[in-house]
Parts: sequence; structure tokens; C-alpha cells
Amino acid sequence: MKTRKIPMRMCVGCREMKEKRELIRVVRSPEGEISLDPTGKKSGRGAYVCRQGECLRRAIRQKQLERQLQHPLTAEVSAALTAEMDRLTAEAPGAPEETEKPESGREEADG
Repeated sequence: MKTRKIPMRMCVGCREMKEKRELIRVVRSPEGEISLDPTGKKSGRGAYVCRQGECLRRAIRQKQLERQLQHPLTAEVSAALTAEMDRLTAEAPGAPEETEKPESGREEADG
């Protein structure tokens, strides 16, 4: 059986190549509305970020999202994107924050 090619995309925050399904798409609709697209199916110009709030914040701070979406980001839109990302990462099973907790438990055992 032939192996399927896995589509790769670059996170605009950390600039790492990852599998497309591991990333969240930020999309600018034809009407100019900017939002997160967890399904990756909305029409419009898109950019990809990791499922971590820090990558989104870095992309906003370094104006990478503005460049990729070819549209200026207002403070309100940036805050809304960050809040939506925080909500999505809190809901996601196996979120990165949960994987870091066992390491802190190990430190307590050493002390």
C-alpha cells in the first residue's frame, strides 16, 4: 500500500514546519474579518500557528500575521484571537500545558 503524503505547514510564530493537522489556521475572510479556523475549511487568506497561545502572541507581536494575511490587525482583533486560542487550547484533550505537569511533580520528589 502506498504511504500518504502528509501536508506540512510553517507556524508563523515559531517558524517550525509541522503537520497541517497539528496547526490552527488564522483566516481573513473575503469581507476582511479575521478569525481562527480550527477546521481549516473557511474561505479566505490564511496563516498557520501552533496550538499554543505563545506562538500566536509571538506572531502578533512580530507582525507576522499582518504580513501573511495582508491586513492590519487592530488591538481588538488581536485580543479576540488570543482569547479564542486560549479557549481552544483549554478545551483540547492532551493540551501542551497538561504534558508539562508531570515534570514539576518529579522536581518535588527530588527535593
